[in-house]
Amino acid sequence: MIRVFRGLKFFVWVRNAMKHGAVIFSVVLLTCVFQMAGADPVVFESGPKKVQLLELFTSEGCSSCPPAEASLSRLVNDSRLWREFVPVAFHVDYWDRLGWKDPFASVEWTKRQQTYAENWKSESVYTPAFVLDGREWRNANVPSANNDAPGVLKIAVRGDNIVAVNFEPANGTSGEFEIYLARLGFGIKVNVGGGENNGRNLRHDFVVLSLTREKMSSVTHSPSPSYGAARELRLPSPAESAGRPERTALAAWITKAGDIKAVQVTGGWLP
Repeated sequence: MIRVFRGLKFFVWVRNAMKHGAVIFSVVLLTCVFQMAGADPVVFESGPKKVQLLELFTSEGCSSCPPAEASLSRLVNDSRLWREFVPVAFHVDYWDRLGWKDPFASVEWTKRQQTYAENWKSESVYTPAFVLDGREWRNANVPSANNDAPGVLKIAVRGDNIVAVNFEPANGTSGEFEIYLARLGFGIKVNVGGGENNGRNLRHDFVVLSLTREKMSSVTHSPSPSYGAARELRLPSPAESAGRPERTALAAWITKAGDIKAVQVTGGWLP
């Protein structure tokens, strides 16, 4: 009753204040609302030097995977994160047959790993498996960035989940490119009820919750003679099975058309 009474008193105060011309409160409130609606986009930019893409293929049904995921989680606090490397964790589905269906697994992620295996002339895939810039890698230790400078990849995310993408190659020539956008989840906890990790409480970071892939259009920037590629697309929402992450981030990378190896990478935390 006390809370209701106080709420009524506040309502009466606002009504009386409005009658006496105290409209400043409402003007300020509306101004804040409009400012929030028109907030500046969140921008991620790679810089000209190569940013490395570290991929982990993993599964909740694999008993060897939790240590690998723990090593990936330690990169959350690495000062080089987003600037020199961007990690992503793809959950594959081929261990679901052991009795536990991984809620983050996708046949598409399995196909991605199989494509890498075909490139390496390998007859099989396995977990945990690290891939660094398109080549097989044995651990989560990311080497220092090299002197490669493929160009600048810039991503701008608006509040309505529209993403503007622009890539300017360093060599100044045009080309056909594809853009990948991955929404990542952090601090996701799962109590596994079957398979090799039955009864374990697992924590996931950098887990891919959704992935979109689109072709880029080549553009010429006038009046300068530089060339690049641009695209505007919508960031996909994660599936309902994605759980409730403590934080989310966006990883973005560009490839040459028809190739799986990343040319340039960027990413960062989403609000």
